[in-house]
Amino acid sequence: MDRSKLYRRFRTLLIANRGEIACRVIRTARAMGLRTVAVYSEADRDAMHVALADEAVLLGPARARDSYLNVERLIEAARKTGAEAMHPGYGFLSENAEFAHACLDAGLVFVGPTAGMMTAMGSKSGSKALMEKAGVPLVPGYHGEAQDEATLAKAANQIGFPILVKASAGGGGRGMRIVRSAAELGPAIVSAKREAKAAFGDDRMLIEKYVDNPRHIEVQIIGDSHGNLLSLFERECTLQRRHQKVIEEAPSPTLNAAQRETVCAAARKAAGAVNYVGAGTIEFVSDGRDVFFIEMNTRLQVEHPVTELITGIDLVEWQLRVAFGEALPLRQDEIRLNGHAVEARVYAENPTKNFMPSVGKISTWRLPAETGGLRIDAGYREGDSVSPYYDAMLAKMIAWAPTRDVAIERLNRGLEDSDVRGIVTNIPFLSALITHQKVRANAIDTGFIERELAVLTQATPAPGELELCAAVAAIVNDERQAAQAEANSPWQTFGWMPVGRRQRSFAFRVGHGPEQKITLNYGSGPSTLVIGDRELAFAIAPRDGGFDLTLDGVKSQVAAVIDGHELYLRTRHGRFDLHWVDPFGGETEEQAGADKIAAPLPGTVVAVLAEEGATLEKGAPILTLEVMKMEQTLRAPYAGVLTSIKCKVGDIVQEGVELAVVEPSGE
Repeated sequence: MDRSKLYRRFRTLLIANRGEIACRVIRTARAMGLRTVAVYSEADRDAMHVALADEAVLLGPARARDSYLNVERLIEAARKTGAEAMHPGYGFLSENAEFAHACLDAGLVFVGPTAGMMTAMGSKSGSKALMEKAGVPLVPGYHGEAQDEATLAKAANQIGFPILVKASAGGGGRGMRIVRSAAELGPAIVSAKREAKAAFGDDRMLIEKYVDNPRHIEVQIIGDSHGNLLSLFERECTLQRRHQKVIEEAPSPTLNAAQRETVCAAARKAAGAVNYVGAGTIEFVSDGRDVFFIEMNTRLQVEHPVTELITGIDLVEWQLRVAFGEALPLRQDEIRLNGHAVEARVYAENPTKNFMPSVGKISTWRLPAETGGLRIDAGYREGDSVSPYYDAMLAKMIAWAPTRDVAIERLNRGLEDSDVRGIVTNIPFLSALITHQKVRANAIDTGFIERELAVLTQATPAPGELELCAAVAAIVNDERQAAQAEANSPWQTFGWMPVGRRQRSFAFRVGHGPEQKITLNYGSGPSTLVIGDRELAFAIAPRDGGFDLTLDGVKSQVAAVIDGHELYLRTRHGRFDLHWVDPFGGETEEQAGADKIAAPLPGTVVAVLAEEGATLEKGAPILTLEVMKMEQTLRAPYAGVLTSIKCKVGDIVQEGVELAVVEPSGE
């Protein structure tokens, strides 16, 4: 094929994606002087990536299959705007060979590998056969074409449990199940196939031996159309939940220099088997001694920034230069490893509720400035809405430092300085995770989060004296700043009054815990706070992102956000979420019953797993919803009889709708 059709200079780039990665590509493309075109669904009309691009084209309704997965509409959007090239980002159509081929047929440059390379390496089963031939080490498994349950069961028994059932075209943990016994295999295959079909349009499965206590190590590679192929060191992605990465770092703290060269050489060998062009990642699993090839991702990875920070290379820029037909600007021996980088994925999700996605409008968006070795790649802003239709990742926070320990400290400080409100996020969870003693010691495996979840999601600690004083200070500071809108008002000065002193009482609590009371004395003379039998001299001085609180001559920096009666505070003791009890006593707290079997978010019913009239044990599965591209199984809240099912497979249900009724047993 004429290479000028595959790789050539272009001026206008369409980004066939949304969210953080679309914003990321737009920034580099514009810095290179390219004109950028965004695409969006009806749910993303006001999204950040739409605002950043030079032009934007509406694709269609919110559901991905009607918008971001619609190849014809993407090609038409390029035609309408004069775009000459297509960057797929990650997810959606980024590893879809038919899409890459359609771009070529439409005369567009596809910023990525060819359809042939994608087909060869994008199939987990096909790539394993290719790697076996190339001499790359593999995990024992079945990668055959026969997909009937009997064949898969036979293969599983031959390999030996535990095994991993995986979607051949999958990624991001979708269509993947750990199976520890023959009895679990049938339901796991059915569920994995259904999830894979919905996510990728392909329900083919492969089976691998499950490596207990595994580590996940991957190597960034990139090739050009001139035969050059480079590895850009490795990343450690072992900290995962539900097979999705949460924290990534580079280089891997697990490997020594000799092991690093071995795994990077294996990655180059793997990519060289298909003469790979573009950015990609070779993924390995390690049992602590050896590494085994598991798959290749023929696209840019979510975690690519950690590689950029330790190499000084902009991978998106290199992707675009390769697509221009240029040769890679460095040789393998010119790529230097500098320092350590750690990345945390900030999601709209609730770790205390099995990482259930959270939707709604972002009322507060406070992330630290990109200084001192900290980088923020975001796809949302204050006022944006998080919908139930797409992946729940909001942003990535990446820290670089000369050493791993300092990089982790910088990342944790960045997380502690962050606050996002209006939705539930995993920010406190991420902070607890990276400060865990075993994470600091690199004593982890891919099951670490699941085992330590109770510790990582502990309730907010009870506020101490400093936090209660800070809560009062936050309210007073907020009220004083609001009063400053009135020019020349004497009330601009906190505590000002003509004569005498006044008192004001406050009460706070954490969750449903007991109220803790504190009294403010103000007026003529110094202001004080009274807690129990202690009276403390009190002063506040506003600053960006919070205020300085002085108690009995000791000054502390406090970060604070007030959202109605909910307060977020960060003091030297950590993060605290407090509720300010309504001083007029008008609060009513609607308690959602734990026994209500209702849709946690808008979703589609994909399976009904029990029959009306069935006697169920506590925790028995009743039905499965697809929410944000992931399956969520709703279970019996207690032992009883399933008296009613109020939905059927295929129903699209809204948040809070009751889906089934269980009548509790008399025990």
